[in-house]
Amino acid sequence: MNRSPFRLHTLTLAALASMASITGLAQAQPSTAAKPDDGTVQEVTVTATRRAEPLQKVPVAVSVIGGEDLERANRNTLGAVASQVPSVNFRTNASNKDTTLFIRGVGTISTSPGVEPTVSTVVDGVVLARPGQATIDLLDVDRIEVLRGPQGTLFGRNASAGVVSIITKAPSKALERYVDVSYFSGNEMRLRAGISGELSPGGARGSLTALVGKFDGNVKNVFNGENVNGYDKKGLRGRLEFDASSSLKVSLGADYLRSSDTVPTGVVIATSTVAFPSGAVTSNPAFAAALSPVVASLENRQINSNFKTRVNDTNAGASLTLDWKLGTGHTLSSITAYRTWDNNQFQDGDRLSAVTATYPQSHDTGTLSFKQATQELRIASQGGETIDYVAGLFLLNSKNDEVYRRDVRRIIAGANQDDNGVADYGTETKSVAVFGEGTMRFSPALRGVLGLRYTKDDLEFRHARVSSQAAAFPGVQPAVANTGSTSANGSTVRIGPQYDFAPNVSGYATYSKGYKGPAFNVFFNMLNRDTLAIAPETSDSYELGLKSTLMDNKLRLNVAVFSTKYQNYQANFFDLVSGAVVTRLINAGDVSTKGVEIDFVARPMAGLTVSGALANIQARIDNFNCPVGAAASCQVNGKPLPYSPDWKASLQGAYRFNLANGMGVEFGTDYTWQSEVQYDIGQFADTIQPAYGILNATASLSSPSGWRVSFLVKNLTDKSYASFLGRGGAFVNRAVPRDDQRYYGVNLRYDF
Repeated sequence: MNRSPFRLHTLTLAALASMASITGLAQAQPSTAAKPDDGTVQEVTVTATRRAEPLQKVPVAVSVIGGEDLERANRNTLGAVASQVPSVNFRTNASNKDTTLFIRGVGTISTSPGVEPTVSTVVDGVVLARPGQATIDLLDVDRIEVLRGPQGTLFGRNASAGVVSIITKAPSKALERYVDVSYFSGNEMRLRAGISGELSPGGARGSLTALVGKFDGNVKNVFNGENVNGYDKKGLRGRLEFDASSSLKVSLGADYLRSSDTVPTGVVIATSTVAFPSGAVTSNPAFAAALSPVVASLENRQINSNFKTRVNDTNAGASLTLDWKLGTGHTLSSITAYRTWDNNQFQDGDRLSAVTATYPQSHDTGTLSFKQATQELRIASQGGETIDYVAGLFLLNSKNDEVYRRDVRRIIAGANQDDNGVADYGTETKSVAVFGEGTMRFSPALRGVLGLRYTKDDLEFRHARVSSQAAAFPGVQPAVANTGSTSANGSTVRIGPQYDFAPNVSGYATYSKGYKGPAFNVFFNMLNRDTLAIAPETSDSYELGLKSTLMDNKLRLNVAVFSTKYQNYQANFFDLVSGAVVTRLINAGDVSTKGVEIDFVARPMAGLTVSGALANIQARIDNFNCPVGAAASCQVNGKPLPYSPDWKASLQGAYRFNLANGMGVEFGTDYTWQSEVQYDIGQFADTIQPAYGILNATASLSSPSGWRVSFLVKNLTDKSYASFLGRGGAFVNRAVPRDDQRYYGVNLRYDF
């Protein structure tokens, strides 16, 4: 489907493109000398409470990643956040429609458009309603704030496990321009260029950033000799700010990203499967023969496919933000936004180069068109009063339309038999919420926090499937047509004290109640039984936190201890339909997650920065609701939730010094490690990724004249691992990450 989801905002982009004339309207400001390094940890400001406050003062467990750090490390997607924040994990798959984020072991395990994300992704205050939208490239990012634990009282919508808040760079007053180009082994290239500054002296400020990126891929398709598992991206992000009056600030933002990914539907690592809980092994020599010349192995990076699996994806949107300072000392903020997402996917379901007598050929094509409109109004007190508060109203309306076709070829009586099924389905969501959170100062050291949110969700779906056969055949169920709707109301709460033990040491204790709205299991093979609504998911969370800045501001050390229980956990599980194993969305029962998180930043000496984080998270299934006729064992109580290792750690170090001629030299390294992780709620032994660690290193040389050259080595120890493990009827496959092998690169940047 060729459509431009950004056509409503063409004029906006055209206006922002006019900023290319900034050079003629504003003069470049002379560069100022860098502030001398005093060897202390710098204060970090966050907007975790919807107002700008120091990180060490907010009673929330927050991890902050700088945009410049992400750029230098070639970390360009939200999946990369998981490598730096141990409490975060990322579910990857062949289509970004099937990806999602996890915080503290909890995320959305479903690809249905009728399910909302458990982890909310927010860009400049705009909520992304579907998980697949969060696969946007990280372009022109100032910082990313990861808020761990339920955040529903201030962030929509229904952020029951946490929030990933992306804050992009604001336009500068002084003229700034840059060109940034990277090249990595495997023929990966990325080019970014940007300009920012005033359009006229003392007038409006604007910025425009462009991106072009391409990677051939690190998986070989032996059928045609092509490399796959790569990408081709082109994008723009623009922002315009001006002061309409002394009390009113206006900000207009727009972005557009088009990408084409060639991620395969898994690389086969085994042609046998292991049953749970018996451990019985079933070998499938016929599939191994059909896969030849590819040989399944743990480090396999080859496929044999006669159908090019790919995804063409377009994300776009525009937002208008107004901040009006009222005479009462309050600030009234409005964020009006409209976003679109178009996704066209092509998938080889059989993963083979030809149909065989044993294994039918299955090729899928799907188109998705998603639109969302959001409006948020907030009023905030000026801060520093006996009672500080933020209150607001949030509205969301989203519409998802999909057409999915499956073509199946079988060999019947020695001849090819071609059949197909086509499903046309969609969902529409309306959500209204009122929210607020206040802080009361009982004394200079003691404060109390109380937050409330009330949400009303309305969800409806439609689904119609036609088929070339009256009866079911492999991968396609008979024709059916259904519609349905549901409504639910939910409330979230946060309450607790915060106490300053010393000027640079504070602690907090909070209770939070989380809420995630109702859902429908809407997918290609939807059946009549799937018309029943899935009940809302709720949670109760307790958290203790300690934030400290020690040793004369040379060490920042934060600790959080938490325990959260979820009721009516929404997840996919295995079911049997007409003899075929399928996954079905259910209220899986009660699950819990508890643990401790530690993060620190240290400055042992001027020029040297060491930072790290450690998380021990026990995410477990407490009481599983086994569906009738389940196709897998339900003996999973006490077992781990998928995508959640018990232990995960990250450590970064950077040392910078100047040469006699003013040149700057910087050496950096980072290491991430995690214990084994189970990727399947079915607890199969062959979907466990053993513990592993990844070591990266960089070396940079920079000049006072504005250029910098950096050399990077990724996965220095050449450790292969799987970022996802899944099972088919006759095999186990893995997702091959970009850093599955050691690779090298160079980055050149020039600021002028």
